[in-house]
Amino acid sequence: MPAAPAFQSEFLKTFAARGAYYDCSAPQDLDALFAKERVTAYIGFDCTADSLHVGSLVQLMTLRRLQQAGHRPILLMGGGTTKAGDPSGKDETRLILTPEQIEANKQNILGGIRHLLKFGDGPSDAILVDNAEWLDKLEYIPFLRDVGRHFSVNRMLTMDSVKLRLDRDQPLSFLEFNYSIMQAYDFVELYKRYGCKLQSSGSDQWGNVVSGIDLGRRMQSAQLFGLTTPLITTSSGAKMGKTSAGAVWLNANRVSPYDYWQFWRNTEDGDVGRFLRLFTELPEAEIARLEKLQGAELNDAKKVLATEATAILHGREAADKAGDTARRAFEEGASADGLPTITATLPDGILNLAVAAGLAASNSEARKLIANNGLKLNDTSVSDPKLTVDASALNSDGVLKLSSGKKKHVLVKPA
Repeated sequence: MPAAPAFQSEFLKTFAARGAYYDCSAPQDLDALFAKERVTAYIGFDCTADSLHVGSLVQLMTLRRLQQAGHRPILLMGGGTTKAGDPSGKDETRLILTPEQIEANKQNILGGIRHLLKFGDGPSDAILVDNAEWLDKLEYIPFLRDVGRHFSVNRMLTMDSVKLRLDRDQPLSFLEFNYSIMQAYDFVELYKRYGCKLQSSGSDQWGNVVSGIDLGRRMQSAQLFGLTTPLITTSSGAKMGKTSAGAVWLNANRVSPYDYWQFWRNTEDGDVGRFLRLFTELPEAEIARLEKLQGAELNDAKKVLATEATAILHGREAADKAGDTARRAFEEGASADGLPTITATLPDGILNLAVAAGLAASNSEARKLIANNGLKLNDTSVSDPKLTVDASALNSDGVLKLSSGKKKHVLVKPA
């Protein structure tokens, strides 16, 4: 990761100090821009699923911190670009979604994240835009003539998002090949409409960001800027936001506040300070104190991280409830009202129940969990993957308690 420049503007200094900086274009000019005016900046999110996941959280926190520093964030929803599909980091062509699916995904995503920003008509209030507003209206030949002529195919073939596919002999559709042009055009359109001068993104989008900067210079004689964040991995090198049960989604209907709290509570020891800076709004002095804790006391810092990160996304009440539920379940050994709950028809196989509860992504993963003594039924280890669970296993509360290790518990109510 490149070393952060010695920024003077308040936002960029804080951004770098919180560990969110990876790279930027024209750092001195961007620093001067932040020092002299209210900057309008955007980050785009495609609508390929009905929720964003933790991998998008650094970007969402960037928009939030921009607004808190008095600047104006634009939350750009990719209703138009989703129809093409971003090839970045993908080995296969994306499935083509219908306009109805894209719209439904967009509304569901917004339901889970729009409360992170303050929208309105004030000078630093956030703006919500969908790039379908302009991309859907483009005429093919005029677009190629006015915008496409500024793009070199030679250069596009060297972009990581394209080169990766070609090097692996993976298919790259002509539709996806145009994604970079569409994203670059978004930047120009947002500059024209809102005076947007900055695009922020993950570092894997750098090629697309630079294309937008270049297109702004060619079409508008404007100096536009890019600011990227690092791709987050854990201290052990694993991709952040992946669990045995799949992605850690931001919408509460996909991952409950309790499970979200548990995800942060399970942070590796070496990541506590870094994640407190990236994903909470605690002051630096408090983070410095927490990251110095050792041994069993470090668990207290993890609980603070879990509660503060959950409070930002799901609200303080839900975060406190999740923390209290975890304390009662783990420290007092209770079933604890508030644990994630599913409904299942009994009798059923233990493998099916483990998958339905989200403790494993597949039957094979559930078998591995059992083989490693990691699955418990009513606090007793399961040893037989062929076990059939019936109503006789219900505890005194009339439910089953399934556990993965010591930290993840789900209640199963009979249908």
